Amino acid sequence: MSVDQATVKRVARLARIKVKDEDVPRLAGELNSILHWIEQLNEVDVSQVEPLTSVVTMKMKMREDVVTDGNYAARVVGNAPAEEDSFFMVPKVVE
Repeated sequence: MSVDQATVKRVARLARIKVKDEDVPRLAGELNSILHWIEQLNEVDVSQVEPLTSVVTMKMKMREDVVTDGNYAARVVGNAPAEEDSFFMVPKVVE
């Protein structure tokens, strides 16, 4: 695949990048060299390589899935102006 000057102008317009006309030939060459390098990567045989999610082999730490109240209700309501039975007490707003 090669990029011509019209394609460079179109990509620049789509990317909303202002490109001077004298820079277009240089950019076309740079884009062509990048695409050539990517085509070289396609030639690498990766059929024996397993897909990775990380470069480090890790096992997720699992914990028991249980529902708790956190066991710190007193700390939660500790700064409340008023509380009763570990619940916030608020003034009535509807009359």
